Amino acid sequence: MSFLADVWSWFTDGSNWSGEDGVPNLILQHLQVSAAAMLVAVLIALPIGLTLGHLRRGGVLAINISNVGRAIPSFGILIIVALTWSPFYTPPGFGWVGSWPAFIALTALAIPPMMTNTYVGMADVDAEVREAARGMGMSGHQVLWRVETPMALPLIMAGVRISAVGVIATATLASVVGFGGLGELIWVGFKIGDYAEMFAGVLLVAALALVVELSLAFLQRLLVSQGLRRGGGRIAKEIEDVDEAILPAAAGTEVPRPGGGMAGG
Repeated sequence: MSFLADVWSWFTDGSNWSGEDGVPNLILQHLQVSAAAMLVAVLIALPIGLTLGHLRRGGVLAINISNVGRAIPSFGILIIVALTWSPFYTPPGFGWVGSWPAFIALTALAIPPMMTNTYVGMADVDAEVREAARGMGMSGHQVLWRVETPMALPLIMAGVRISAVGVIATATLASVVGFGGLGELIWVGFKIGDYAEMFAGVLLVAALALVVELSLAFLQRLLVSQGLRRGGGRIAKEIEDVDEAILPAAAGTEVPRPGGGMAGG
């Protein structure tokens, strides 16, 4: 019970919530390096995944290459970049990324789940749905954005959520190169033997990851259509209905027009 009392005392100590080393500022630093890595990872992973998934080619090679980032530990990437560049040097114009070594390591960590999920989500769209969309006169660009992407969005968002939680958890490494973030509490607590501070840092990182996960889940609920959330797929159903009307008409049978009446073959 004494350890929990120490943790409670740490959280209720006002000095831990003010100044440059206060919790609010550390959270902002943690979010800065995490958001920068996620932004760049989204700009890299999603276009590649969408394009390869739409074309149904080259996906396996791209995914295997991106998964190299998973094979190399993020800490290893951080050390390599820190040894190659000064850990405190950030290229001009890149101050928004926070810590350059941590940014590189976190971006490499975030790309594989997003690229894999995006490619799989696009590639798994039913071929009959795509053909029906083309039969309606949609161009390849329209099929990509109006049919495939909305249907793949649940899996795409799942990849984004996986990456975001992993980045938030791993951004504690930024403290190793002196940038700060919530990892500073863990790192400093370890060095001085203050286990209450270490535990507080772990709790704050876990809470921040949970908040990010719930926020992205809410965003996914807003972006994904109600039909897809229920598993029905409104877009797919509409295209399927049109497809069922087109095929009998081509065979010379009578089908009902959307506005009423019959269409002869």
